[in-house]
Amino acid sequence: MKSIILIALIVVAFTARVQERNMAKVQADLAKSNYGKALLHLVELHSMAGGPVQELIDAIEELVNDLEEELEELEYNFQIRTNEHNALVVSLEQDIQDAVIDVNNTQDTLDNLLYPRRAQIQDKIDSVLGYQEDNRKNYDEAILVREQEHEAFEAQVAELNDATASVDDALALLASLTNPSLLQIRRFQNTLKNIENKIRSRSRMAPMIKALISLASNQNFSNQDVLKNIVDALNDFRNAVVDQINDLTAQEAQDVIDHEAYLEQLDDEHREFQRQIDRATVDLTATNEKIDQLCEFRDQRAADQKQYTAELELENNTYAEETDIYTNTKNEFTRELGVSEQALALVKSADFSNIQV
Repeated sequence: MKSIILIALIVVAFTARVQERNMAKVQADLAKSNYGKALLHLVELHSMAGGPVQELIDAIEELVNDLEEELEELEYNFQIRTNEHNALVVSLEQDIQDAVIDVNNTQDTLDNLLYPRRAQIQDKIDSVLGYQEDNRKNYDEAILVREQEHEAFEAQVAELNDATASVDDALALLASLTNPSLLQIRRFQNTLKNIENKIRSRSRMAPMIKALISLASNQNFSNQDVLKNIVDALNDFRNAVVDQINDLTAQEAQDVIDHEAYLEQLDDEHREFQRQIDRATVDLTATNEKIDQLCEFRDQRAADQKQYTAELELENNTYAEETDIYTNTKNEFTRELGVSEQALALVKSADFSNIQV
């Protein structure tokens, strides 16, 4: 029995020494931080004041509970912030991707559709303007040629009318001849020469008048048969001249009709060219407006991309800073909670009359 009591005393003494050493270690750990020192001061003051231990225990337990609640609130708020951050990052990255797609698609539309279309329309306008210019040149040239042809017609008709008048003079002279004198014969021959001078060498009447001159030069004008032959030849010549005048007049009338029809055709072509130019100009204006709109949209989306990228960078930097604050705050709360729990254990397990800071 004595042996058992002795063993029990030894165990109690050993346990007391262990508890004393543990208490010393807890005190040393608490003294390592300002917060721990503050708790030790609180324990010391409470011990010196002789207050109920349970009040101190309740106070420290309340402190522990507050720290746990603050830690939970910190975790909750940071989780909400993390969710907001992740959602915002996803949204901004999507916005950036959408902006990049819009910029690329818009530029592709400009490069492969609208710019080539504008160049094609402008080329068409330039080509039709060239056709229109050629049309007006042809119009002016046709008028000039017609004027020249009409002048040539009038000159030729005047020439033939003069020849006709000279033939009439020659016929009148021959009709007055009974016993022609040499002077009258010479006068008749000069009249034929005058006709020849009025008939251009390229005229189809020229060979005929030359034949008449040759006939009149070698004939005996006192012979009535000879005179009759000359009169008949002159009448044939005159009829031929009148026929040529009629042919030229008819041809001139047809040329005027053809000329006016040709001018009308040129005017129709010119109006059609103008309609094509007007339509192409409308298309060109619409295409330029579309190009301006797409360029403005592309530039705006490029600016949006830049803005979203800046916002994403700012958000990442802000979240990184907030994560550092969260981590530091959490570590501080965790450390203070551990210190509070150590202080609580100290208060519950020891007589703190000897506690000193």
